[in-house]
Amino acid sequence: MTTALEIASVGMVTSVGLDAPSACAAMRAGIDGFQETHFLSGPDEALIGAPIPLPRGWIGEKRFAHLAAGAICEALQEVPEARREAVVILCLPEESRPGRPVRDVRALVRSILEIAEVPQSARLLKVSHGRPSGHVALEQARRILAANEAPFVLIAGVDSYLTTHAVEHYLAKRRLLTLSNPDGFIPGEAAAAILCTKAGPGRFSLFGLGLSREKSFIYNEEDIPLRGDGIVEAYRGALNQTGIEMNGLGYRISDLIGEAYFFKQTALASIRLVRGHHGFQDLWSPAESLGNVGASVVPLMIGMAWTAARKGYAAGNPVLVEASNDQGACGAAVFGVGAIQ
Repeated sequence: MTTALEIASVGMVTSVGLDAPSACAAMRAGIDGFQETHFLSGPDEALIGAPIPLPRGWIGEKRFAHLAAGAICEALQEVPEARREAVVILCLPEESRPGRPVRDVRALVRSILEIAEVPQSARLLKVSHGRPSGHVALEQARRILAANEAPFVLIAGVDSYLTTHAVEHYLAKRRLLTLSNPDGFIPGEAAAAILCTKAGPGRFSLFGLGLSREKSFIYNEEDIPLRGDGIVEAYRGALNQTGIEMNGLGYRISDLIGEAYFFKQTALASIRLVRGHHGFQDLWSPAESLGNVGASVVPLMIGMAWTAARKGYAAGNPVLVEASNDQGACGAAVFGVGAIQ
C-alpha cells in the first residue's frame, strides 16, 4: 500500500448547513433540507428537492463555483499554508449525465480558484465519475503524497441535480421520488472538501481503498441480475489493505440515494462478506437529509466521519465509506483513528 493519508480538515456547503459543523449537527439530529421546488412532478404537484439557501440567487456555473469555493475556503481555514501548497482534485458529475450543470470546466475551475483565493497556478486534476469520484480522487491523492509531489492534496466535490434538464430526464425515467413513484430519489445539491496530508500517529487516516465496476448496474440493457459483485470487490479491496474482515468494521456510511437498487447492493455486500460473530453495525447516509448530491457525496461522507470521530459520537472505529454510480463504478474506503485491530 502507498503512503498513509490523513484528513487534516473539512468543509461543507449543504441544504442543512453552510459549513461543516452546522451541516453535521443537522444530519446527526435527523434534520433534512427537503422542500417544495419550482419544478412540477405532476399536475399541481411540486417536486420535492433539497436546494441550498444561498444569500444570492446564483444559477448555473456561477452557483457551482460559489458552492465549491465555500467548502474549499472552510477546509483551508485550519491549515492556511495549504492554500498555496496543495494539489487540488475537483470531483464533478459524469460528463454524459443528462442535465450536467457544467458546460465549460476550465471557466468553472478559474472561477472556483479565484473565489477561494487559491493561486491560478495551482496544480489541478479533475475526476468526473459522479458519486464515486471521491474514491478515485483518494487514490490519486495517495500517489501524490507518496511521491512527495506536494505536502497537501485538497479533494473538493460539487454537484446538483436541481437543473431543468436533469429534473426532466429523471422524471421521464421514473427515477425521482414523487407521489406516484415511491422508489425514487430526492434531487439535491452540495459541495464538500477534505484536505489530505501524510498521516501522523493517532490521526483520522485512510487505511484501505477499493475500486471496481458492477456489470449489472441500474441502467444495464442486458438485464443482468444484481449479485453485488462490483461493490463486494470494492469492499474486499479496502478491507484487504486494512487487514480486517467485514465484522471488524465499526460502522458504515453509504451514498444510499433512496432507490431500492442501491439498498439491495449495500445489503448484498454485508450478506456476502460478513463472517463469524457480528454485532450491530450502524449505517449512515447523508441522503436522508440532503437527497442525491452526486459527486460531492464522498468528501461529504468523509467529512461526516471525521467530525464524528473528532467530537466523539462516531458509531465505531473504523468506518467504511462506500459509493457507486448509475454506470456501475463502485468505491469503498476504510478510515480510522489509531491502530486497526
